[in-house]
Amino acid sequence: MLTTQEQLKYSRQIMIKKIGEQGQVALRNAKVLIVGVGGLGNPVSLYLAAAGVGTLYLADGDTIELSNLPRQIQFNEQDINQNKADIAAEKLNSQFPDSDIEAIDEMLDRELCDYYLPQVDLVLDCSDNIQTRYLINQACVAHKVPLVIGAATGFDGQQLVVDPRDESSACYHCLFPSSEKPPANNCQTLGILGPVLAIIAGMQALQAIKLLTGNSTEHDAQINQLNLYDGLSNQWQQFTMKKQQNCTVCGGKS
Repeated sequence: MLTTQEQLKYSRQIMIKKIGEQGQVALRNAKVLIVGVGGLGNPVSLYLAAAGVGTLYLADGDTIELSNLPRQIQFNEQDINQNKADIAAEKLNSQFPDSDIEAIDEMLDRELCDYYLPQVDLVLDCSDNIQTRYLINQACVAHKVPLVIGAATGFDGQQLVVDPRDESSACYHCLFPSSEKPPANNCQTLGILGPVLAIIAGMQALQAIKLLTGNSTEHDAQINQLNLYDGLSNQWQQFTMKKQQNCTVCGGKS
């Protein structure tokens, strides 16, 4: 049951028929791991804490730089040279006392994945490099934890949901097999605009809330659909994916 204060605070969410009090309780009880507290992880963590998600783990070993500030909206110049996860957790805990925010102030590795994934209901990949994406994808498939992936460069963004609980769900490795040359471009080579990151992060947060409140079905096109955003034309494109039976991560092949 929600307290009177919670009912008032989250009233606009609760009045949505597919959320209701039961959905808000589910958010309060949820534990979510956000990997990367940069341009995507900043708004994602804000939206999920504001929505009432009970526990957020923020993982990032990087420190804040001056060039981060135009898009990593939780940080300011006084935060430069400090760890991103630590600063974000400190600010979120102050702003959203209903949520328990824990910082993991190092880069996620296999050992940390194996420790945290059994504890969480959902992982959001807000990282900015391909090797971390492969690691998170593989760990989520192994632990059968849903994964919401976001990425953006320049004016373009992409978003994908992987749900290993559904045997038909493709994974990130199905889309970009490690045996092939993965996409090497990132925001450090192509640049990035903050509003593009905000749009993709908003999609990630929305998908996370739907998953946590039980509003995720294949009919919602959450799995096996790659969503691509073109910020110049303001257009979305959706591409249907299929689970690859020869995938060495999710297809049973090794």
